[in-house]
Amino acid sequence: MPRIIAIANRKGGVGKTTTTVNVATAMAAAGKKVLVIDLDPQSNASTSLGIDKHGSMISSYEVIIGERSLSEAVVWTEIPNFSVVPASPDLAGAEVELIDKERREFALRDALNKTILGYDYVLIDCPPSLSLVTINALVAADAVIVPLQCEYLALEGMTDLISNINIIKKHFNPKLELQGVVLTMYDGRNNLTQMVEEDVRKYFGDKVYKTVIPRNVRVSEAPSHGKPVLLYDFKCPGSQAYINLAGEVLKREKELIAC
Repeated sequence: MPRIIAIANRKGGVGKTTTTVNVATAMAAAGKKVLVIDLDPQSNASTSLGIDKHGSMISSYEVIIGERSLSEAVVWTEIPNFSVVPASPDLAGAEVELIDKERREFALRDALNKTILGYDYVLIDCPPSLSLVTINALVAADAVIVPLQCEYLALEGMTDLISNINIIKKHFNPKLELQGVVLTMYDGRNNLTQMVEEDVRKYFGDKVYKTVIPRNVRVSEAPSHGKPVLLYDFKCPGSQAYINLAGEVLKREKELIAC
């Protein structure tokens, strides 16, 4: 089985999708076979990879409610070793459809277990809430990466998120680990950024990645071209940061597997 990593934060606009797509791209470039599962009804990960969310396709919605298998929903990208299960706006209704199902928290894990997955890593892009869909991602995952925007309000919600992760670990998924926290939209010239970084590193210690993701216009532009920033502008600071972050993620994965 592949290692499954959920990229999650209850707050929107913190860089979850950008982190998912670009870490996956860097992993694929390093020779790993990677699958991204887009679980956000906004379908931003799918759009960032050039997939039309309004196209006729099988999506993660059909997979999580049990209508279709995961393997039927896989779409190969132009990047070698990299495929995606796209999302659709229908995911917004999955919460209602799952609520009366048995093992509703395990729907995604069961779908993954029913499919022979020839991947090294599966990265799950979660919606910006602790919905039943997000709970499914965390129940299926081996580890969680939390992107954290360098702003006070983003920091404020971290305690609740970690509490939620610990509850899911206790009741549904004892193997779940916090792999790390990545600081995004980082501006070293800003005093608030430096204060947030200091607080986060003090509280989470080694769980915070050394790599920070800078504010970079090329990172913001890339999704409109249907490309990860690593393909859009490989030399920009954002691309180089995501390459370094992927290296840290892979290193930590080796350490977690060895434990």
